[in-house]
Amino acid sequence: MASLLSGRGSETHNTMSRENDQKSPLLTKPSFTELQAATLVESIFGLNVSKVKALPSYDDQNFHVHISKDNGTPEELSEYVLKITNSESSKNSDLIEVQSHAIMFLRKEGFPTAALQSTKEGNITFLMTVGCGSETKSYMMRLLTYLPGRPIAQVPATPSILYEIGKVAAKMDKTLQEKFRHPGINNLHRGDFIWNLKNVPLLEKYVHALDGNGNREIVDQVIQQFKDKILPKLNHFRSCINHGDFNDHNILVDVSRASPEDASYHISGILDFDDMSYGYYVFEVAITIMYMMIESKDPLPVGGHVLAGFESIVPLTAEERDALFLLVCGRFSQSMVMAAYTCLLYPENKEYLMITAKTGWKHLKQMFGMGQKAVENIWFEIAQSYSPEKPV
Repeated sequence: MASLLSGRGSETHNTMSRENDQKSPLLTKPSFTELQAATLVESIFGLNVSKVKALPSYDDQNFHVHISKDNGTPEELSEYVLKITNSESSKNSDLIEVQSHAIMFLRKEGFPTAALQSTKEGNITFLMTVGCGSETKSYMMRLLTYLPGRPIAQVPATPSILYEIGKVAAKMDKTLQEKFRHPGINNLHRGDFIWNLKNVPLLEKYVHALDGNGNREIVDQVIQQFKDKILPKLNHFRSCINHGDFNDHNILVDVSRASPEDASYHISGILDFDDMSYGYYVFEVAITIMYMMIESKDPLPVGGHVLAGFESIVPLTAEERDALFLLVCGRFSQSMVMAAYTCLLYPENKEYLMITAKTGWKHLKQMFGMGQKAVENIWFEIAQSYSPEKPV
């Protein structure tokens, strides 16, 4: 890694237009070493680092950071995650600022999100400029408290935890939509951001990454049906702020025990708000269903349990329910197409990038093979089997 040149609090850094607000095809992922990460934490945040370990990530860089006890830090705050945003996304400092304040807002509202450590200057973000040969790149840095628990991907996804996940997703969106205020909130209108579910048709730019693997035909069908059946109905869906990536690696769970024989999981952490944007309630539940299906040995019933939890807070309208099947298929397509495309650029990161694709294609083909009506019958019958709960 080239030498570090300069840095400053991000509040004064200019931003890029939302027209460029999609994950860069150039994949400007940071490449800091663990030693450099430790140096950054000490110099920017003023904490004494005892240990650093790199964590898996998509197109950013994350480090698990342990702080020395002689730093005067309370034990519960002795572990952090240093998040270094890729240089393309780092250009939009206003967006990152809003996302960071949303994390802090949700924590105050009782959600298990991380706290953000201030820099020595009192800011919650820091923009670091790095020399890379004849050019320079800038990376946004944040230090968040390390949350306890295990990713839901590593534990059995029982109906009760799936219901709870759906419920928390709905509560989170509802709370953000009704209570969150910030002067830069319009930055969450992210235009052509590739991971916003309304932008499934933009996958046409990337489907060439599927050439030769036999899966492109089904994605082409999803895109066309999305254009025909979803886009004309968007103005009938209820809008809100979406987390946008409520997946099986961004939800942490921990064991709660009423007795030694009675162990159950509860949600202990919500991670990664980088895909947050304005969308619709039905987008959030579709995204959540898709990711919860990934790790399940019996994926189709998953949607019913997640939907029941979500609708205990935000019942879907008839039009939103009718769109759910295609929206889930759309998210499968987004995840797998973009993973395949990114692998072309970062083959060394293939194992992490293709986590979803290992089972995603199988699930998508099964859903498409059964058809919308059959899948909906499974989901809606399971959701109906839950005792009605009034939204809170």
